[in-house]
Amino acid sequence: MFFYNGTLQDFSTIELSITDPALLYGATVFTTLRVYEQSLDSPLTGWRAHCRRLKSSLEPFQWPEPDWERVREGAELMMAWWPVLRIAIFPDGRELILGRILPQELAIRQEVGVKAWVAADSLFMRSLPTHKTGNYLSSWLALQAAQREGCQEAILVDGQGNWLETSTGNLWGWREGRWWTPPIEVGILPGVMRSQLLNCLDAQGHPAILEPWTADVVSGFEALAYSNSVVEVIPIAEVFSENQTRLYPSSHHGFSQLRQLFL
Repeated sequence: MFFYNGTLQDFSTIELSITDPALLYGATVFTTLRVYEQSLDSPLTGWRAHCRRLKSSLEPFQWPEPDWERVREGAELMMAWWPVLRIAIFPDGRELILGRILPQELAIRQEVGVKAWVAADSLFMRSLPTHKTGNYLSSWLALQAAQREGCQEAILVDGQGNWLETSTGNLWGWREGRWWTPPIEVGILPGVMRSQLLNCLDAQGHPAILEPWTADVVSGFEALAYSNSVVEVIPIAEVFSENQTRLYPSSHHGFSQLRQLFL
């Protein structure tokens, strides 16, 4: 079941023209949200923030905006079956809304953390990194490579080896009594959950440190985590890179601070 171009369809396939830019070039922008309290208007759902994310890519791409009322109508229909919605917008304004369940091991990962692999090859560098487009191949390849190494996440890096983000979310590190996260300017996706957490930290008088994650910065972290709008905050318990392994605690008090601020 999915919602496409104004219609709820009970199929598992979609028909596209062989000349559709979405098919040929991955020409879509998308956002993925988790519906809380069975409401798009719940502050935790962040509906407006996700719509702003889509608009922030549509405008520079010079694509027309979709019928936002129809997009919301589709989301409300889909959330009756699915807690997680993926909303994609095509270059001509068509919308495609897919649904899925929460990850089955989410509670376990929130508690014990995950293993992450540093994807240092240039093959895994994202194009248009500040936009969430349908051309997500590099991140997908990085995640596949990480899974072959026995890990659940991949850490993407720039040409100098600085850490940027994970294949599915934004990075957080704890050192010197504060949370750190890479700034947008280094070429990362401005995640909706990242923005929500930054706002929460600012409101509590504990603003995060926005600095590039050089090797010196990374070496000083006491704890690591990543975030996105579906999984909230997940500890990173182990990091594999260049035949080396770094261990981090999965029960650091900073993790509960981030979750409590958000929830």
